[in-house]
Amino acid sequence: MKRINLAIAFLLFVVISFAQPTQWRGPERSGKFSDTGLLKKWPDAGPELVLKVEGIGKGYSSVIATDKYIFATGMIDTLDYLSCITPEGQIKWKVAYGRSWTKSFPETRGSATIEGDRVYVISGTGQLVCLNVEDGVIRWKVNVDKDYESEWHIWGVSESPLIVDDKVICTPGGAKTSVVAFDKMTGKPVWQSASVGGPRCYVSPIIYEYKQFRYILAATGTNLIALEPATGKVVWTFKYWDGAKWDQPGLIWANTPVVKGADIFLSMGYDYRNVMLTMSEDGKSVTEKWSNLVLDNHHHGLIELDGFIYGSNWESNSKGKWVCMDWNSGATKYETEWLTKGELIYDDGMFYILEEKTGTVALVKPNPQSFEVISSFKLQGGNGPFWSHPFIANGKLYLRHGDVLFVYNIKA
Repeated sequence: MKRINLAIAFLLFVVISFAQPTQWRGPERSGKFSDTGLLKKWPDAGPELVLKVEGIGKGYSSVIATDKYIFATGMIDTLDYLSCITPEGQIKWKVAYGRSWTKSFPETRGSATIEGDRVYVISGTGQLVCLNVEDGVIRWKVNVDKDYESEWHIWGVSESPLIVDDKVICTPGGAKTSVVAFDKMTGKPVWQSASVGGPRCYVSPIIYEYKQFRYILAATGTNLIALEPATGKVVWTFKYWDGAKWDQPGLIWANTPVVKGADIFLSMGYDYRNVMLTMSEDGKSVTEKWSNLVLDNHHHGLIELDGFIYGSNWESNSKGKWVCMDWNSGATKYETEWLTKGELIYDDGMFYILEEKTGTVALVKPNPQSFEVISSFKLQGGNGPFWSHPFIANGKLYLRHGDVLFVYNIKA
């Protein structure tokens, strides 16, 4: 009986320790969410607004919702704060977790990652922190960018922590290392990768799985990096930065790579080329499959769906079109004017768009032949550009504009 109880306890520990994280841009950071039974058309005024919470701090980060709480990061004075909000809109706790980025566009960018009874965040100056979900007590913290001599680009840190097995991953960049891993329970260092060069960029890493291969895909301002999760060994790199075409030491690169099978798509705006990579059969290198300038997505996210890739492109910092391209060839299916560029996610057969200039929220039917808006409405409240990526959970659409959280019921 004692052995059985010990076995049950061990299995429960394993289940809790390796529960699926709730994180930025959905379970796989692909922009694809997993709710079902959602509205396929909204009322003229938009779906029902069920919650509006002010005072979460200034930020462009996404709010992240579990089945129990909503988590929002935001800048108040010169500190980054994490707020835990109940479904009724009460702020259960609010904790400062690190220094904000206080220079150009200082608002908080990194979103929370939640796993079990723990929540992880990275401040605008690179402090990685683990807190208790229920009370916000800090379990451990590491000043990653100071300890590993990060090299910052213009806007500091925009990373959302990645949980891989028993580790939490962070990408300081710089000459000392490019990617580091810590024990997710204690914060103790597990490994640090070799430096591949380049300053910190704004890309949050992902887990990439194809056939027998399982890598962490991370980035510096110059290189995409594939690493072994257990050891941090750099398996291959791709130098995306081209000094002849980009006059800064690091790219203004914010989009997490989009993956499908052996293919990996990179895009960063500013009239800089996108590129489709294909990984070799032995998993040790990548080669370019195609590249063009049509879909140079700024920082708004891209979606692969049924062999096509969708998103908005960059014409200027205030203007962009909506694009669909063939995943395999890069052929343009459409390039359409609609307001301007913006964030894009997908759930239950529909695209959800937050346009960055006027805050127009749109429900769009995926169609490789045309950009088909089904419903739309405008967010009312908050300040600044609409740069926070939407989030879907519990039959609700979570949106953020500056220091205001909006929650809409989108259940059919």
